[in-house]
Amino acid sequence: MALYEHVFLARQDLAQAQVDALAENATQIVEGLGGKIVKTETWGLRSLAYRIAKNRKAHYVMLEIDGPAATIQELERQLAINEDIIRYMTVRVDEHEAGPSAMMRRNERDRGGDRGGRGGDRGDRGDRGPRRDRDEAPRDAA
Repeated sequence: MALYEHVFLARQDLAQAQVDALAENATQIVEGLGGKIVKTETWGLRSLAYRIAKNRKAHYVMLEIDGPAATIQELERQLAINEDIIRYMTVRVDEHEAGPSAMMRRNERDRGGDRGGRGGDRGDRGDRGPRRDRDEAPRDAA
């Protein structure tokens, strides 16, 4: 059987329980047709690059699927009918990624508090020296 990564975007006004129900529905479709869900990741409510069907945000869910092509066709057909799904994409892959996906690693890194080295430390720039008082006359005063 072939390996796939399937990502779908659900409307922003859905509750997390409804998004989980959509993922469970997709799982049932895949398993009912002889496929297997290897991993399910919920990436959460994220901003979209542009508005889609009046939505500025969407709930992202990724499924790693091991199954035949007919399973993917039926899954996509069912998702196209569902009004709560605003976009979906399925990509065939050679192998599934071990551990969390890049999006999950990015979320964990962003929550860590270290904002890419931007803190009180000025790094290699050095100090700017003492600040000139505002009451002083400009240096180039003529």
